[in-house]
Amino acid sequence: MKGKKFNRYICWGLTAFSVIAASIAFAFVLIKLNTIREAIAMVLDIMAPVVYGAVMAYLLTPVYNRCVAWTAPRFGAWIKNEKKGRTLAKALATVVSTVVLIVVVAGLFSMLIPELLASAENAINALPQNISNLSAWLTQVLSGNSEASTIAVDALNRVYEWARGVLELNIDKILTFIGGLSSGVLGLLVWMKNILIGVIVMIYLLNIKDQFVSLAKKIIYGIFSLKWANRIVGEARYIHHVFGGFIIGKIVDSIIIGILCFLGLSVMKMPYILLVSVIVGVTNVIPFFGPFIGAIPSALLILLVSPIQCLYFLIFILLLQQFDGNILGPKILGDTTGISSFWVLFSILLFGGLMGFVGMIVGVPIFAVFYRLMGDFINSLLKKKELPIQTSQYDGLESVEEDKSFRRLNSK
Repeated sequence: MKGKKFNRYICWGLTAFSVIAASIAFAFVLIKLNTIREAIAMVLDIMAPVVYGAVMAYLLTPVYNRCVAWTAPRFGAWIKNEKKGRTLAKALATVVSTVVLIVVVAGLFSMLIPELLASAENAINALPQNISNLSAWLTQVLSGNSEASTIAVDALNRVYEWARGVLELNIDKILTFIGGLSSGVLGLLVWMKNILIGVIVMIYLLNIKDQFVSLAKKIIYGIFSLKWANRIVGEARYIHHVFGGFIIGKIVDSIIIGILCFLGLSVMKMPYILLVSVIVGVTNVIPFFGPFIGAIPSALLILLVSPIQCLYFLIFILLLQQFDGNILGPKILGDTTGISSFWVLFSILLFGGLMGFVGMIVGVPIFAVFYRLMGDFINSLLKKKELPIQTSQYDGLESVEEDKSFRRLNSK
């Protein structure tokens, strides 16, 4: 009896010590937050080639895996050796993945970026004339109300002055940045070095990722019990399913939306077709807010050229996003996250505030994983208490009696 009591005191002491130690560690993190951020930024800067390579390898893994799955049996049957056939298939898959990367990057830099810069330059140069045309249009539309016309034109002039100031400030920053690159060749060489090493890291990771996975499983099963090891491996597989399915699917979805936007704007003969299509396609990667983020600046650009075309553009974007949200998106993504629209909105706001643009993209899968882990944890606690795990069972609940019976609010 005394032994059990002593063990209980030991457990209480260890619990209290753990709580105090965790509180001290948390307070230290809050106090040294800036130092920790600087340390993390320094480590990420040092490990930039590995990070670049890991991201590229993860995005190209579907291409690599499909190429290996399709060519390995054929090469094995051709050379009458399954092992050598798989090795040859991996080599070919590596070449194909690298070629896909080079084609995408080269196409982006050689065709898309010059056109985007030209469109942006034309938009900036045409801004004064477009503002003048829009002002004349507003004056004509509001000719019957001189006071409203004066207010609208004055507001438009204020917006123009603000936009011009922002553009001039950003142009000065861009010119300064370009000048810094031209004078600081070392920084440019470091960036190129990181990218080239990243490609090499990507090639290595594509070929040894299966070995890394096997090694990780070996370590997990060596450290943890079978129950926990199986659970950790299962959760890791779920994390990969959520991240891979969501991020890669969202990229494919956004490319299709960008192409459809380009075709639709070309048919309607809209201005700044390529620039607007790229804006819509890139911002579509962001769930929920993406369509609004891309449509607002695009609509303003078109508004300066033609208010009627701006209205047609907004109607087209509304239809396009309805198609994406109800047909194309679910078809490509499916239910990869398993969370409701409210939690999607919550995760975007939270991680967008913490991590910026990257957080708005990866926030949904991160929160989906956290949501799943918390759900499993709560369900396991409920099962230990012999309580139901279905959420619907708690509708209208007032209390749970000692005999596990539920007292409802409307019950007498």
